[in-house]
Amino acid sequence: MWLCGLALLLGLSVEWGVEASWGKRSGTYWLDDAAGPTREFDGVGAVSGGGATSRLLVNYPEPYRSQILDYLFKPNFGAALQILKVEIGGDAQSTDGTEPSHMHYENDENYFRGYEWWLMKEAKKRNPDIKLIGLPWAFPGWIGKGENWPYKYPDVTAYYIVSWIAGAKKFHSLDIDYVGIWNERSFDSKYIKLLRYTLDKQELQHVKIIASDNLWEPISFLVLLDSELREAVNIIGAHYPGTTTVLTALQTHKKLWSSEDYSTFNNELGAGCWARILNQNFVNGNMTATIAWNLVASYYEELPFGRSGLMTAQEPWSGHYTVSPPIWITAHTTQFTLPGWQYLQVDGHLEGGGSFVALTDGQGNLTIIIETLTHGHSKCIRPPLFPFIVTPQKATFHLKGSFSKLQALQMWYSKMEFSSSNSTLFQSLGPIKVCEGVLTLSLGLDEIYTLTTLTTGHKGSFEDPPPSQPFPSKYQDDFNIRNPPFSEAPNFADQTGVFEYFVNTSDPGEHTYTLRQVVTQRPVTWVADAENTISVLGNYKWVNLTITSDIYIESEKGGAFIAGRVDKAGIYIGGAKGVFFWVLPDGTYRVTDDLNGNNILMKGLSGVRAKAWHTLTLILTGSNASGMLNGYPLWENVTVNSPENGWAAIGTRSFEFTQFDNFQVKAS
Repeated sequence: MWLCGLALLLGLSVEWGVEASWGKRSGTYWLDDAAGPTREFDGVGAVSGGGATSRLLVNYPEPYRSQILDYLFKPNFGAALQILKVEIGGDAQSTDGTEPSHMHYENDENYFRGYEWWLMKEAKKRNPDIKLIGLPWAFPGWIGKGENWPYKYPDVTAYYIVSWIAGAKKFHSLDIDYVGIWNERSFDSKYIKLLRYTLDKQELQHVKIIASDNLWEPISFLVLLDSELREAVNIIGAHYPGTTTVLTALQTHKKLWSSEDYSTFNNELGAGCWARILNQNFVNGNMTATIAWNLVASYYEELPFGRSGLMTAQEPWSGHYTVSPPIWITAHTTQFTLPGWQYLQVDGHLEGGGSFVALTDGQGNLTIIIETLTHGHSKCIRPPLFPFIVTPQKATFHLKGSFSKLQALQMWYSKMEFSSSNSTLFQSLGPIKVCEGVLTLSLGLDEIYTLTTLTTGHKGSFEDPPPSQPFPSKYQDDFNIRNPPFSEAPNFADQTGVFEYFVNTSDPGEHTYTLRQVVTQRPVTWVADAENTISVLGNYKWVNLTITSDIYIESEKGGAFIAGRVDKAGIYIGGAKGVFFWVLPDGTYRVTDDLNGNNILMKGLSGVRAKAWHTLTLILTGSNASGMLNGYPLWENVTVNSPENGWAAIGTRSFEFTQFDNFQVKAS
């Protein structure tokens, strides 16, 4: 300590930093736990769903799938996430696809559909303390009983949601910690109270309610006004709050969360957005948890909000994935805090711009996280970011109270580079000395620092995954799996409706195992789903391709199609264009350039009937399209000029049972 003593005797400061500090602004900040903490830290998390954002992850081969999961959930390795929020599937489009409900129909219960159960178990396997949240985006049609509204029969909706929570425990040994109301849509106070009552009646008192996963108002005002609602709601959760809150939310004395945030392309700019809001959501808005949409970009990149996950894993066919910068930004907080730690009473704004937070476990450990992200390098996709200025600066921290005796802190450092690909991400700079309770840092621009008493930080890594490859130009699936690990076939991305593996006991021949569209009633939707069901697959850049599939129309009201060059999906699926080859059970066929089936390019008789297997083939070559039925030409020489490229697809007319088998694509 002689260096510290000499420096103090001479009136100098001992300074650590990456850049020189001459001429910089300076600020002094006091960290003292004697005054008591402010709010309890609840964690950093991410969303799987809203929707189908983890769709391709489940198809990854080992060891790459486990490596991706380690980067997301394993403590002291990568992002070390503390909260996982999943969609309670509702059979409807919820951003990048549909996720299946555990109750397609009123008398139906199946707690093994989809992949969110699997994902929650994988997260818990790596971090038993991770908190789990369930939130619906949509609801199966029977909930609304013919109306696009989940609150007409609130007891039915409450039963449906509580059954999902109870099923998580009964079938997967998963304890759901929090549940939401209806993502970014209207809430109903009566329903929230009834949900609380139903949870308690089922001995699920530990499950806390987040409301309303939209704006701060009107939920905050109504919580202040209604004592029963105030008792039911545990967390006020807002989406994309811009790091600010409102007075009424503070007056509720409830925990405030940014229960969905980020949703930004996961390059350096996305990392800058994420670093800024992780700190400033608390500094400016007293929010004690921040949850990113989304967890991992495991969906086709051309879908809406491509690569807006904390990392990217969108190629199960190659095994390639990318550990994106937001993973390491997350680690700056999560590897050195735990839910239950307390924020210290500090202003949190740096004199030269940027912010810091300080947290303690109350047992002598201290973590300080500093960010100096500039305006142009920290914009999130929403909301708009008002101008601000950040300048190089010196920051002097005075450690008081139980921290006054600290002699060193571990330093972790990131520097975002925007003119090159040479960003420094989560680099350990080792211990830095604290001189008589004083520490001075030289802070540059677009930097993130973590200073901590904890020595457990680690930048995990694996050998590089396989190189990136496009979707295979030849692809086939006969769906012949007796006990599939998941309910959905690999690489099919359902966009309206749900396509599941099916055992066709009525057909002892080659069509015993098929893929079946199973949604028979329009769901209570979150966005404007298409009128016809559809699942897309493949390479969006495909131009020339041949698509073949066996189809089995089960209803006289139904119909089936195969399609190529499908240009839109996700929340835009209703406006999808492409080349659609339809067959209907009245013995006719149509060729249209739209999913709605309105713009007819060719039509005629096919002889197709319900309850019989038929084979459809669609051939696209340049501007020419032709179709075959059961191996024989049915129509040809249809001119198609747009779209020029897109996915392959299968689907049905309206919401009717329809089966598919022996699907093949050959692209050139």
